[in-house]
Amino acid sequence: MLIADDLDKLLEILPDFIRQPLEKHSKRKYLIEIVMDLGRRPEARFPDGPEYLSDTTISWEDLDYCIKRIGNFSGDNRSGIERTLHRISSIRNRKGSIIGLTCRVGRAIFGTISIVRDLLEKGQSLLLLGKPGVGKTTAIREIARVLADEMEKRVVIIDTSNEIAGDGDIPHPAIGRARRMQVSRPEFQHQVMIEAVENHMPEVIIIDEIGTELEALAARTIAERGVQLVGTAHGNYLESLIKNPILSDLIGGIQYVTLGDDEAKRRGTQKSILERKAAPAFQIAIEIHDRHSWVVHEKVDEIVDNILQGSQLFIQRRKFCHNGSISIECEQSSSNDFSSNFNVNSKWKNSKLPSLVKHDMKSQVMHSGSDNLLLSKRIKFPDLLTRKNNTVILPKLDNRIILLYAYSINIQQIEAVVNTLQLPVALTRDVIQADIILALRSHVKQNTKLRQIAKSRQITIYTIHSSTVPHITRALRQMLNLNIVNYINWQQLCINKNMSEIEALEEVRIAIERIVFEKKQSVELLPRLANLRKVQYQLIESYNLRARSFGEEPNRRLRIYPD
Repeated sequence: MLIADDLDKLLEILPDFIRQPLEKHSKRKYLIEIVMDLGRRPEARFPDGPEYLSDTTISWEDLDYCIKRIGNFSGDNRSGIERTLHRISSIRNRKGSIIGLTCRVGRAIFGTISIVRDLLEKGQSLLLLGKPGVGKTTAIREIARVLADEMEKRVVIIDTSNEIAGDGDIPHPAIGRARRMQVSRPEFQHQVMIEAVENHMPEVIIIDEIGTELEALAARTIAERGVQLVGTAHGNYLESLIKNPILSDLIGGIQYVTLGDDEAKRRGTQKSILERKAAPAFQIAIEIHDRHSWVVHEKVDEIVDNILQGSQLFIQRRKFCHNGSISIECEQSSSNDFSSNFNVNSKWKNSKLPSLVKHDMKSQVMHSGSDNLLLSKRIKFPDLLTRKNNTVILPKLDNRIILLYAYSINIQQIEAVVNTLQLPVALTRDVIQADIILALRSHVKQNTKLRQIAKSRQITIYTIHSSTVPHITRALRQMLNLNIVNYINWQQLCINKNMSEIEALEEVRIAIERIVFEKKQSVELLPRLANLRKVQYQLIESYNLRARSFGEEPNRRLRIYPD
């Protein structure tokens, strides 16, 4: 990464007893900000903690010395140094006199967004979340440069405090060819956002620190006009944004919905639940927990729905490694913040069965060259499935057998599916003892007694349209939260294969296991030559899936479809 900080220009405005210790400081390049409060010693803040710079206390003359060397303070008590990215914020007393200064070091870090370069190329709106000082503004400044210079898009920056493009009328070179619109007063930011869309035909609008209801509404209006948004907001996690009544509109808004009796029973929830009101203004959310670790939510609408339902979440953590590579760790977490709105069968809450899908998955995505992120993956899966006489055997966790009551469904067909797949399921003829009920949808609606028993015993009812083997198999997979596939001997498969063929096969395996099976979505592979596509297609068939080729040579590629 290339870092430009113009630190000397910031030190020039400081009194000698503050400037001189900083010029000789060993951690000078890590300096975050300098704090000058009247009657106190000057303080420098670094990532590992603050340090006093001198025993001399700050006087009125010291503050006045700094103020005369910077620009005028705006309505939000912020100022800057012309043609730099530094920000000077003031603290005033009741009379309006300045009694404290916070001198934030502004840095242009080139290469910092290589970690999410692939997301920018999608053209979707990005929202960056994080606490103050974690690097959100630095990130969107680099995003603006990449979008304007490297992707050649028309980019307009709404620069409320001149923090993105620097102080003065001439923007800092760090934003590249992007244009900057200044905001006279912070409360007018939403008006300037709309003006930018109406007057300057941008393809991308950059907004820093969305914090008011009007700004959130303006962001939604811009998104509805087809303009890509890149913005930041305060909040460590996506859940904190959902709880924020002002900013929740950025991710679709939240509302209470009252369900009918039948719908509540079908969902297994209470009658009053929280739901997302509309499509989110931002399709991708990024949580910046620290400068080297980012959590990416690629589908905000699905993530928000899962959070509101109390479902388990799959999160994607991206990290910068010391050797210059980028690692991606796929983790599974659950949100309990809204779990009161998600009523689950109590017998399943304490069951260990869902741990079948608690994979400890980690992928290493090697970073080579400039910004080519997705080059190769290595994902390690635990051996959840074992093989016996070429048959897949599922582990019975603590000999836990799920008791299933079948209503209006051919019992022989259920037994055939259970025996073939070796599922930890046993049939029972006593509905009181059942853990789950599997019924025909058309019949269960007419059986009020069965629904009353299920409600009183807190038994989940799964319904299917017809009593066929595919419908029964799909229902059992949903109950157990499993994806059951044919056994594949990878060692045998890789014999007499070169590295290009093995890499192509591994791409198929990752795509199927992480996207097709888990997310039930189609996935498009990287462009490959005809001989490599043929090898990939053979592996796809062994998963009992279908695929089609798209594109023209040499960019022809396969797309895999869910079962």
